[in-house]
Amino acid sequence: MAPYSENAAGSDDKTNALPPFRNPNFEHRSILSSKKKVWRGLKQIVALERSASWPQDAVLYGSLDAPPSFKPAKRYSDVSGLPAIYTDPMTKLRYANADEFARIRKLPMDLVSGLLELRKASSIVG
Repeated sequence: MAPYSENAAGSDDKTNALPPFRNPNFEHRSILSSKKKVWRGLKQIVALERSASWPQDAVLYGSLDAPPSFKPAKRYSDVSGLPAIYTDPMTKLRYANADEFARIRKLPMDLVSGLLELRKASSIVG
């Protein structure tokens, strides 16, 4: 039996056969009209949703809440940005290899606290 055959008898002529999901009268929208489709970014969509009045139970882009992820957060090195496996117990900075560890130990405390602030981690003292 031919998968794309329109004939119920099961002819082997596949040259005239069309897939059953194809509409022979379909024409793409851009061919039918000369007007171009305007693509909007997420900021424009959210701004338009805020400006319009919506019912209380309407689901909008800004109101969608995602459940927390079951995967652990990825940890990256504070020095190089590579995936970090290790954490320095003294400075609490993350590092990927021994060279970064040596560099972290030589950093002054004000730079270490600045790197921790960038990561939004608590300070060394607290």
